[in-house]
Amino acid sequence: MRDMYEVLSRWGVWARDNKGVGYSSIAAGFKRLMPQQSSGKQACSDNDGLMIDGCIAKLLKFKPEEHELVMRHHLYGQSIRSIARGRKCSDGTVRKMMQTAEGFVGGCLAMLDVKMDMDI
Repeated sequence: MRDMYEVLSRWGVWARDNKGVGYSSIAAGFKRLMPQQSSGKQACSDNDGLMIDGCIAKLLKFKPEEHELVMRHHLYGQSIRSIARGRKCSDGTVRKMMQTAEGFVGGCLAMLDVKMDMDI
């Protein structure tokens, strides 16, 4: 069983690092030739990032509120408590919605039935 919070955290670092580059997935192997911006957190591989990105896109289609939470927390680094304050609700409510999003993405990855590089 995967730790979906860790999976989404690594995806967030990967997505921040690849934002605006515009390379196709074929040229993604050349990413290591560019200077790295160290955030102190570990990113996932390009293959894993693309798979998770597809699941995040499905999350937007079926659960847009949860998608917004994932983007705010994992991509932009906003705290759960800060998100809750902005929504004028308890952080427990936001955590439950985040767990729903994590379960959705985990279910999508399970349906794909692929071995991820971070599983090794």
